[in-house]
Amino acid sequence: MRFSKYHGSGNDFVMVEDLEDRLSLDSSTIASLCDRRRGVGADGLIRIVWARDADFFMDYYNANGEVAEMCGNGIRCLAKLVYERGFTSATELHVQTRSGPKHLVLEAADGVVRAVTVDMGVPTLERKAIPMGGDPTGMFVGQTLEADGSVFTATAVSMGNPHCVVLLGAETDLGALDVPRIGSIIEHLPLFPNRTNVEFVQVRDARILARVWERGSGETMACGTGACASLVACSLAGLTGRTAELEFPGGLLRLRWGPDDHVLMTGPAVHVFDGETTGSWVAGTGASADAGAAAGAGAAISS
Repeated sequence: MRFSKYHGSGNDFVMVEDLEDRLSLDSSTIASLCDRRRGVGADGLIRIVWARDADFFMDYYNANGEVAEMCGNGIRCLAKLVYERGFTSATELHVQTRSGPKHLVLEAADGVVRAVTVDMGVPTLERKAIPMGGDPTGMFVGQTLEADGSVFTATAVSMGNPHCVVLLGAETDLGALDVPRIGSIIEHLPLFPNRTNVEFVQVRDARILARVWERGSGETMACGTGACASLVACSLAGLTGRTAELEFPGGLLRLRWGPDDHVLMTGPAVHVFDGETTGSWVAGTGASADAGAAAGAGAAISS
């Protein structure tokens, strides 16, 4: 099986071209491919398929092999791949995801995609839709929650997947924060029946600084849906306007929460390398369950 490695602001993915929808990849295989010591190493896997009601379908999985709804950094990588490999010549794409269709605008020159703007849709604040426990008609905006013996101010937002944005004061040392421990605790709070992604953010000089704990992947260098949720939370708290730059450890994203309530995200995508892994992956052969073959991914690699 051939694959490619891409990243968007340091958020990295195993990309698999399966335009005719012939491959069968189970969760253990995906987890093995994403393993950073025994596999290719990635925050998730994206299988690219032709779509009947859109240009492409993004079949996205977290690093642990769980199905996920949407990935903002990953969808920019998809756009770069399909354009630069000639699967489309369009600089505007409609990509179907499990959280609905997304409209993408590509900034391309001389056959190279430099940046992609994604319409990430309208954020949802109702507890029932996130989902959250408690009053299904209420919202969780600027409220307190306890984790690891500390009380935090947080806002819950869905961008097609659940996010809990923790708002930190300027006195907090964001770099020293134990994101893996606190993020994991918040992810598994009973408040979030489907678990949640967790963003830790603070605002300095009108720029949002953020670290993220992703459900099913751990701490990552960036998160596109998390960036959008963070802008919404910071704007509602009066910490920023509806347009801001957000800086993750992996890089910078530009965000705009428009008057139509759609959040637009602009950022880069980078091709890292291509490779092959041994095994038979055609649906129906049963070989896709061979996690051992997946663990040998990367036997043949080119930049």
